[in-house]
Amino acid sequence: MLSFTTSIWSTLEQAIAEDIGSGDVTTNALIPPDLKTTAAIMAKSDGVIAGLEVALNVFELVDPSLESIVLVPDGSKVTSGELVGQVSGSTASILKAERVALNFLQRLSGIATMTSLYVQAVAGTEARIIDTRKTTPGLRELEKYAIRVGGGFNHRFNLSDGILIKDNHILALREAGFTISGIIKLARDRSPHTLKVEIEVESIEEAKEAVEGAADVILLDNMPSHIMKEVVDFVDGRCMLEASGGVSLDRVADIAETGVNLISVGALTHSAKAMDISLDIYNTG
Repeated sequence: MLSFTTSIWSTLEQAIAEDIGSGDVTTNALIPPDLKTTAAIMAKSDGVIAGLEVALNVFELVDPSLESIVLVPDGSKVTSGELVGQVSGSTASILKAERVALNFLQRLSGIATMTSLYVQAVAGTEARIIDTRKTTPGLRELEKYAIRVGGGFNHRFNLSDGILIKDNHILALREAGFTISGIIKLARDRSPHTLKVEIEVESIEEAKEAVEGAADVILLDNMPSHIMKEVVDFVDGRCMLEASGGVSLDRVADIAETGVNLISVGALTHSAKAMDISLDIYNTG
């Protein structure tokens, strides 16, 4: 269930203002203001629906008199040709809201659809599919919602949510003479005790250092699967392990079978293909 926060409402309002500008000159020139319409929102490809209520709220923000119906809830798997929602009321208002509403619905459904494919690929293993911060600026809250709809899990929402020591942090501190263990200790000493410490490693040697430094989570960056398996065997449950980097749909099952706990996939948000969804007027009066 999506909670419509102040920031989400603001995002929707900004998107509407961006698209309509000073007015829809085409609709204003052609469509009588008293013309009424019923329009269907239809899936034009197979996928997982996410963001239908977002889309319907766009219509109602443009014109509160519009009436909308959710025909399938978010998380539903649909096939091409299936009706997912309906909007009735002023034809002009529906046309003005159409593009923005579909943009949100297509984008979020595309993310949910791709996520579901990754989740299906690792079914039967202990691995969770998680997202990253590689989101569209301004849309993170909505895109991370779509990840959950698709069956995935959220990583950090922002930089304040947890300590994740990445390669550039390590490179900068190695210049000052810090070891992996020393970097983990530095993070713990300077942070609230409630925060977990995660550190990125690129080799089994660095992973061993991270275990010795008592990291809570170790991120295995761009490692071949057989090296991941060596790390999993060495760690033996002493901390959580996250695989990241170059995670394709073809490879994700192989990664999951190594025994890692988490698999982060940036492509879920930065490369998801928008789902093909249309709005078609079928009753005008």
